[in-house]
Amino acid sequence: MAATNPEYYTHSSGHKISRIQTSGFDDDIIHIGDTSVNKYELMAAFGGTLNPGLAPPPSRKFANPSPLGLCAFALTTFVLSLVNIRARHATNPSVVIGLAYFYGGFIQLLAGMWEIVVENTFPAVALSSYGGFWLSWAAINTDSFGIVSSYTTTDELEDVLGYYLMGWVIFTTLLVSVTLRSTFAFFGLFFTLDMTFLFLAIEKLARSPACGKIAGWWGLAAAFFAWYNAYAGLATPENSYIVVKPLYMPGAMLPRDKTKDDESK
Repeated sequence: MAATNPEYYTHSSGHKISRIQTSGFDDDIIHIGDTSVNKYELMAAFGGTLNPGLAPPPSRKFANPSPLGLCAFALTTFVLSLVNIRARHATNPSVVIGLAYFYGGFIQLLAGMWEIVVENTFPAVALSSYGGFWLSWAAINTDSFGIVSSYTTTDELEDVLGYYLMGWVIFTTLLVSVTLRSTFAFFGLFFTLDMTFLFLAIEKLARSPACGKIAGWWGLAAAFFAWYNAYAGLATPENSYIVVKPLYMPGAMLPRDKTKDDESK
């Protein structure tokens, strides 16, 4: 171990020069006077990018991928929900298939993967899962996959689709339960989405077109909640005159105000 009182030597210029000592396993800690540094820190400083594993940190920080994923979810849900409520007598959802593949599916899945990179577990699970939902929905509705045509009866197809949607009801209910101490807008998004899946499942299992329309209205609410949350993540005092202030659920853990912390010091 390093000495507690290192010896000092005086240079001809009058400055004190301290003895360099090492300690720790494999002498990985260097003591220069009263200062202690890890050996790898010095290696990183002088080795640069030529030392594998000791490269300097990246010069750029990752942006917030949540607004991208929320917008992808919102637009795809919005269009399908308009079809579900039979807006202007629309009944064919084929246009939504393209959105489900490339925007609600692929783009949202990418946003979920980027959430993993920035260490946000909840949005990573939510965005990636719903990106997978839209990709699977598109595959079911794509004739070349042969999924629908593989069923010999309509009743069997409707039942299995009902089971498929009930699985998403269970999953979304789990997500709702972990938004109870967040914001009203965030809770509202997952609650309305849960209701959307629930009524879609009932439509299939009970053969109830009315429940399909109800699901469409819930889906429209979920889409607007998603856009609202996306806007809250995009708008700042620097780029907009309209900045969303969070309205927290009862018992929510409020983020610490750094300004007040600084003023109290």
